[in-house]
This record gives sequence, C-alpha cells and structure tokens, in this order.
Amino acid sequence: MRIVCLGGGPAGLYFSILMKRADPTHQIILHERNKADDTFGWGVVFSAASLDTLAIADPESHAAITAAMRRWDDCAVHFKGRCMRSGGHGYSGISRQTLLAILQQRAAELGVQLEFESQINLDGDDDDAPQATQLAAADLIVAADGIHSATRARHADHFQPAIDLRKCRYLWFGTTRPLDAFTFITEASPWGWFQAHAYPYAEGKSTFIVECHEATWRNAGLDQLDADASAAFCERIFASHLQGHRLLCNPRHQRGSAWLNFNNVHCSRWHHGNIVLIGDAAHTCHFSIGSGTRLAMEDALALSRSLAADAGAAHDAATSLTQALENYQNERSREILRLQNAARNRMEWFENLSRYTRLEPEQFAYSLLTSSQRLGHDSLLQRDPAYIDGIESWLARQSGAPKPGNQRLPPMFTPFRLREMTLKNRVVVSPMAMYSCEDGLPGDFHLAHLGSRLLGGAALVICEMTAVMPDGRITPGCAGLWNDRQMAAWQRIVEFARQTSDAKIGLQLGHAGPKGSTQPGWQQIDEPLAEGNWPLLAASDIAYGPQNQIPRAMTRQDMTRVRDAFVAATRRGATAGFDLLELHCAHGYLLSSFISPLTNRREDEYGGSLENRLRYPLEVCREMRIAWPAERPLAVRISAHDWAPGGLTDDEAVTIARAFRDLGVDLIDVSSGQTTRAARPTYGRMYQTPFADRIRNEAGIPTMAVGNIFAADHINTIIAAGRADLCALGRPHLADPAWTLHAAAAQGYRAVAWPRQYLGGKSQLEHNLDRTS
Repeated sequence: MRIVCLGGGPAGLYFSILMKRADPTHQIILHERNKADDTFGWGVVFSAASLDTLAIADPESHAAITAAMRRWDDCAVHFKGRCMRSGGHGYSGISRQTLLAILQQRAAELGVQLEFESQINLDGDDDDAPQATQLAAADLIVAADGIHSATRARHADHFQPAIDLRKCRYLWFGTTRPLDAFTFITEASPWGWFQAHAYPYAEGKSTFIVECHEATWRNAGLDQLDADASAAFCERIFASHLQGHRLLCNPRHQRGSAWLNFNNVHCSRWHHGNIVLIGDAAHTCHFSIGSGTRLAMEDALALSRSLAADAGAAHDAATSLTQALENYQNERSREILRLQNAARNRMEWFENLSRYTRLEPEQFAYSLLTSSQRLGHDSLLQRDPAYIDGIESWLARQSGAPKPGNQRLPPMFTPFRLREMTLKNRVVVSPMAMYSCEDGLPGDFHLAHLGSRLLGGAALVICEMTAVMPDGRITPGCAGLWNDRQMAAWQRIVEFARQTSDAKIGLQLGHAGPKGSTQPGWQQIDEPLAEGNWPLLAASDIAYGPQNQIPRAMTRQDMTRVRDAFVAATRRGATAGFDLLELHCAHGYLLSSFISPLTNRREDEYGGSLENRLRYPLEVCREMRIAWPAERPLAVRISAHDWAPGGLTDDEAVTIARAFRDLGVDLIDVSSGQTTRAARPTYGRMYQTPFADRIRNEAGIPTMAVGNIFAADHINTIIAAGRADLCALGRPHLADPAWTLHAAAAQGYRAVAWPRQYLGGKSQLEHNLDRTS
C-alpha cells in the first residue's frame, strides 16, 4: 500500500511502525508540521495492561519504551492538609519527548519516510505540489493530526464531529519536584478551588497539570497572565507541595495565555473514502484518566490489524479497504465509548469540585478515586486491602456501628437513620408494580411477594406505587389505598413484617395521571386498554403517546379533590403501620406532569416557571407531611432529568430537591426519564447515580440511588463515596428475594442476621463459599 500519515505524534508513528513491520513493501510517508523534538506535554502514562499489548505488537519499540520508564503503584490524594494513599494501581510514565524519539527511530529503521516541518495542504494547491501528488497517489491517508485536526474539519460533513468545550481551564507544566505517585492536590484560594494532576515520568521530573473552573480562572486574573506569570501564580498556590521546586512552561507557550479548555471530541464516522481518523483526531478522553496516548497507540494497533486481516479478501481493493476501515471503527468505537463515559464522569467530578469539598478527607479521596465509575470498591480492595480497611473502619465509625471484631464491615451493611427510623443496612427493595390486585386490594400474592423480600436481608422494602383513588391507577391490576378494606389488607402485610423480620416497610403513594388506564407491564407497557378505559387527569391536555387518550387538564376543584385523596391515603398508611412514606413525583405520572416543562403547558399560576410548576406537587407534599406522623420519614421520588430536548435537567433537579427538603422531606429517591416518549437516556451501569450524587452533595439532603445497580460492588462504592445514602434495587430482587443475604455471604460478612428458620441454609451457603474461595 501507498500510505500517507498526517501527524507525527504517537498515533501516526506507531501505525507506521506496525504497518512496515507487517509488510516492508508498504510505502509510508509521514508528515509532521512541527520539528522532530517539539512536544506539547511533559510526560505520558501507561497502565501495565496497555504495555503488555504493546509488547506483543512490536517487541523492539516496547523494549526501548519500558527501559526509559518510571514506574509507581500509588495514587495520592492531598486535601485539607491530609494525604490519603491507595496502592496497587501499576502505572508507568515516560517523557513524551523520549517516547517520540523512540518511535521516530524505530519508524526510520523500518523504512518509514519521516518529513518534519512539513505542512500538508489538504486542498492540494499548486504551491504544495509534492504533498498534493502524494495525497493523490495514496491508497490510504491516515489523519493523526490531533485534537484540532484539519482533516476532520475539512470533511466535517462526513465525520460529523461533536466538539464539547468544557468548563475548566488547565495548563500543562513540568517540574523537577520528584513524585512517587499519581498525585491529586486540591487547594483552596480566595478565588476558588485549584486542582493539580501530577505524576513522575523520569528521574527528578514530573508532569504537573493545574486545573480550575473557568470562573475561578477569571476571578484570579489568570486570563490576563502569560505562561511564565501563570507558573509563578501556581507556584504560590501549590508552594507546600512543590517544596521549592519550580513549575516549567512549554517553550511554545511563552506568549499570551496558555490556559486551555478541554475539547471533548466524538465523531460519528471515523473514515471517508481512503481517509481514516485515529487518536485525538477521532476522539478525546479527559487527561484525568491518563489515557490519551495509550488510546492513540491502541487505535494504531487496531487499524493495522484490521488492514492486515482484510488484505487477502476476495473483493476488489476499494471494497476491501472500506471494510477494513469499518471493522476498525466497529472494534474501537465500543472501547472508546466506554472510556469516554468513564472520562466524562471523572471530568465532571473535577468540573464540580466544590460540590465535594465539604466531604471529609477520607471520603473526598475515595470519591475522587472512584469518580470514573471504572474503579470500584472491589478493585480497590484487591489492589490495596489496607486502604479499604481504613475506609471501611472510618465509614463504620461515621455510621455509629464499629466493625465487628476482625471482620470487614462492607459499606452496604452500615446502618442509616432517618428521623426515628434506623435501617440496618443501605439496601432497599425498590417499588415494583406487580399488576396483581383486584379493585386495588393486595392479596395473598402480595403477602408472599413482599414477605419473601422482607426476609431477604434488605433493610427497607417499599411497596409498589399505590393509587390514592380508583382513576389514579396505572392499570386495573394496580394497588390502591382509597378505602379501609385496602388499608386492612396492607395492615396484614405490615404486621407480617413486624412479626418475622427486622426490615422496615415503606408505602409509595401516587396517581398515574396521563399514564393511567393502560395494560399490565407484561403485555404492552404504557399502551391503553382495549376496553374499560377510564378518564384521565394531567397538568395539561397532552397525551403520553399517540395511542394514549388525551387527559383533561386539571381544574382547581380537581386539584383539591386529588390532594385530599393523597392526604386520606397518607392517614390510612399511618394507621396500617408503614415505617416510611414515599410520594411519587416522577416518571410522567400526575405530579410529575406538573413538574416537567414538556408536559405542563399551563398558563395559570401552576405553569411556566419551575416555581409555578412545583406549586401543586409541593401543596400535596405539604399536606401529606402534616398528616404523616412526625417521627416517621417522608421521601419523594423525582425524575431528575427528562433526557429530552427542552425538558428538565439536573440543574433544576437540585432546585426541586431543595424545595421538597424545605417542606420537611427526609429523602429524595432519584430516578430519571419516563416522562416523555421522546426521552433518549444514556444507559449504563449506575447511570442515574450521578443525579443522586449531585442532589445529595449540593441540595444537602439524603438521597436514594436507583437505576441499573445490580452488584454489591456498586452499592459499596456508591455509599463509601457519598454519592447516595441508600441504593434501591428492583430486578435483582425479582430474580433473588434473598439477594442481600447472598451478597453478605459472598463478601465474607457473617454478622448479617438470617431468619432463624433459614439458618441451615446460611451455614450451607457459607460452607460452599469457603470451599470455593
């Protein structure tokens, strides 16, 4: 093949090496606009796993790279005069300049033609004839021209890049301050918080990236300072950590402000004709996870492998190339999306640093270490048991439950108190509609269903959404609490809980609003009944879907009637003996239809601004708090984000949570979406937890996290990091009523109480697990 590489960074160089190594007859020309020894960074980081990959791909360059590396195992987090260290991470660093020199030498040895200070003109003007001829003759053009890729910009209509300019400013320094860990330093200033990301890359040399919010940067006057003056400013901020060492500027940043905003780059397509993007030209990941160079080189490896695999295909050359490039994108895009999600999580953590500065140093450090959601409690335990023992001991003391003997006390098994209710652990059985009532009356099925979960080890079991009036049901099979007969049926279940379990039981009250009169979930969820429909109410006359009936916009008379029904059901719930009450204001049901701007188009005092849209849900909540016993906690479930254009955002969710908090609500159950069929959530593990995290740490109210939480590791990490106070699991408890008991046994936690009737099963389970381990 005749190959032209645009860009002489690690991506272009490594791709050239691998292609020449695979077939020396490839003709490869690499153009780099800068000098051979120019570099924009000081050091780069590799993990042990990525180095193993490079060893297989090209042992010669791998040997030279690893020989020049500095290795370390620890992460060190400095905050409020404390240093918290976590070991076992296995990092390696190398000077970017050294890395480039090694790759340049290896490429030249293999016969790659390296052209430095060579600016390619993509339009092929006459004054650039040699390069234009090379481009025209190339079988493949590899655009490794970085985050500001001219190639990507030239063909933007095809690549469809989405470039998100982020909220923080950063400046990449070097320093002679020797470090022995991947170091995160958080320092306060009169203008705001400053963060340093620092790590060693050679003997006596370290990278030192300083980052702060845009507002902090402007308040401090850094927008008026050049690189040298900025370095002097940052030396004062981090003086106690630099210990007299200087911050060194890149020579290319001597004039003007060198502070940058991070560009988050995502491309829908990575190839066009015979042009392909690799590295930062195709995607970026925030530097806080230290993976940009590694990803670029792994792109090069995947592209070279795809080209080699398709070289012998029977179809024509153009088709073969297209297929190879498509295979390359398919392979890499999944991994890049995973890492971009992780990098986004950590990037947003640093962008909202002030949210976490009220945490104690132990929890602050743990929250930072796990902020990408790639690294969890189990991983940290495996890497550094002593560090996790310290975290678990600290959290146990905070919760008022000292560790039992020499046993671990996993965070999920620490107690939690709301008003006069103490939960034995942090696991909640989430409300799950069973569609199995007749006339709203829970029967034997509910006794068996809820009873088994009450015996399964969770601290709190919340019953399915229970309608406060007949026309407030979702389906004909939904539960109700609008009469005393239903109250007696619920009381039977509550009494079973009291007699057989130390778990608490909660009641969730709601009104289906525009999502009522629909089919059970195992049929066509949210679709209308074939017959027997009843009239619907909502904030506005907006149907949930094209097949759903149009609800009637509520009058003030309707509001009073429904509010009073909520209060009456609240009193019945109190009489039945429920430990906790939750008001459902999420998922597009009646009260949610008032809160979301997508479903509330009213022009009176209940529509328009968020304050107005909250008016009626707050009215209902206020009256319920008065009717509900003062010693028992009240929770509210909200949809923190509509996941749709023009809908609610997590900014507004914080305001919503504060409004409920000020009425005496004790817990926000943080869900999202399901308010409109236009919603397009970004699903993933614990995908709603960031909303719970933000509300807890900004609104100052306990939260319950929900949404694709299915492992004990998830719960331990969420609780230890302070992202939520409780975790609600639905589907795992459908599959296994004793999920919590099994999770305790799997972690070797023996202090959890089993029902006495099942103690033989506990002994057998623990015996089997001990034998397996």
